[in-house]
Amino acid sequence: MVSDELRVMVLDHMEKGYLENIIDMLRHDGSLYPLVIDMMRDERMRVRLGATALVEEMVRNDPAPFIRLIPSIAGLLQDANPVVRGDAANLLEIIGHTDALPFLRKALDDKDQHVREIVEEAVRNI
Repeated sequence: MVSDELRVMVLDHMEKGYLENIIDMLRHDGSLYPLVIDMMRDERMRVRLGATALVEEMVRNDPAPFIRLIPSIAGLLQDANPVVRGDAANLLEIIGHTDALPFLRKALDDKDQHVREIVEEAVRNI
């Protein structure tokens, strides 16, 4: 479990654009991977965009930690904020593993048209 202080520090660093530093931290401490969920829920756009960039960069070399996070990321498909739901669908598409498909298929009827489009594209691409 990540301490609140460390979580705040990592998210603040992501907002400041220290993506490479955060990637290094995750590579050295696998317990930090769940911070991606916190990043996706963060109200700051730079933090959410950074989370996407982080996953895009890291999933190429080692997808396993992100595959394990699929259920947690998929939980964001139920978030009240449609931006978070759409970003979650996008992350699942980036991870690209078939384990995400059942969660995405459940989200195909999202009440937000933009989210539905992202989900549909994710299902097609996976």
